[in-house]
Amino acid sequence: MSKLRRKVYIAAGYNTVSLGTGRSEFNPKKPRPELEQYIREAGQGTLKQIGGAKNVDEGAIGNFMASRFNKQGHLAGFIPYIDEGLQYKPSIRTEGACASGALSMMAAMKSVLAETAEVVLTVGVEVQNTMKAIYGADVLAGAGWFKNRKNGHAYFFPGQFSDRAKAYYEKYGMEYARKGMKQWFVNAIENARLCPTAQEYENKVPDLGALYDKMTPNGKAFVDSLNVLDCSKVSDGASAVAILSEEGLKRCGIPKDQAIEIVGFAQVERNITNDPPDKTELTAIKKAAKQAMDMAGITIKQLGTAEVHDCFSIAGILTTEALGFAEPGKGAQFVADRNTARDGLIPINTTGGLIGWGHPTGGTGVHQAVTIWEQLTGKAGDAQIEMKPDKPYGMTINMGGDDVTAVAVVYKRADL
Repeated sequence: MSKLRRKVYIAAGYNTVSLGTGRSEFNPKKPRPELEQYIREAGQGTLKQIGGAKNVDEGAIGNFMASRFNKQGHLAGFIPYIDEGLQYKPSIRTEGACASGALSMMAAMKSVLAETAEVVLTVGVEVQNTMKAIYGADVLAGAGWFKNRKNGHAYFFPGQFSDRAKAYYEKYGMEYARKGMKQWFVNAIENARLCPTAQEYENKVPDLGALYDKMTPNGKAFVDSLNVLDCSKVSDGASAVAILSEEGLKRCGIPKDQAIEIVGFAQVERNITNDPPDKTELTAIKKAAKQAMDMAGITIKQLGTAEVHDCFSIAGILTTEALGFAEPGKGAQFVADRNTARDGLIPINTTGGLIGWGHPTGGTGVHQAVTIWEQLTGKAGDAQIEMKPDKPYGMTINMGGDDVTAVAVVYKRADL
């Protein structure tokens, strides 16, 4: 793939709390922040770091299903709600199921590359604790081909990935696979405990592995091949970043050591009306990751950290194989051996990922970018990992639906 015709940067990330069960301030019977409040908090948090709304040329907002969870469409109109200074500036809303946030970043990046903007305020948001999980599952099923809804599980997407887990068990062994899935869960919660905005930040369970082992998959209670700890939680939250050109950095007074450069990206789509070609592979992610790394001119050996879309633990296992860190069928062992832990060969999801930090669906892709920005610029606080000189790159992978939309982005610190 061709190199970028212009340098594109990310700076000034902000995350709200990922709110839902597990957070002490969450109470389903009490009023909670609403959609517009999340958008404003994340947007203002970023504006404060870039010198205010006067420096912004455009806005982009990613969201999946506010039209059903919140009975609210037309979300681009909420960009001026963030700050009066954004009034009458162009904005766009993007939707690609759980990859909606990354698509808002793609829209912003393309505006910068097209030289129609130097600074784009980019927000991802979802507020979905507005209905019980079983009803929310029906809404989230819209990320798949809804004509299959009647044939799917009541919990549609847990059912989809339960089927993937079952296929993996049949091919490689259930006990073997679940050792890796257990370690994925343990890593997620341990990392989330280091991030104050994470949904599982307050998790105090002393033996996470023992807790996981007690919860054998039970199709009568949930789905056949996953337990609830294998799943990301229902989450409310928003994240925001600024996407800038070199001129944009200067305008906002941001030094390059406080920014990261986008050096490769890719977005691919798989036909939503078809079943996955192989339930034990994430083919769209595999293609997107390769294209992004080819554009960046790097290999996986140069990645120092990655944020991947672990909506379910089996998705995390399969992503390690799709990226090439492990051969097909070897991903479970790769994870069980702690290679993806924060002190491992390739630290993944250092603030907890979707299982630990949370999964406000339309916000996840932007949250991933915020985490990489924090890690590469040394702003991750207690969650900071050591970035080694021979592995200076980070990657985000945001997936919409069952490996239908895949967005992969490669980054490096801007001053390197």
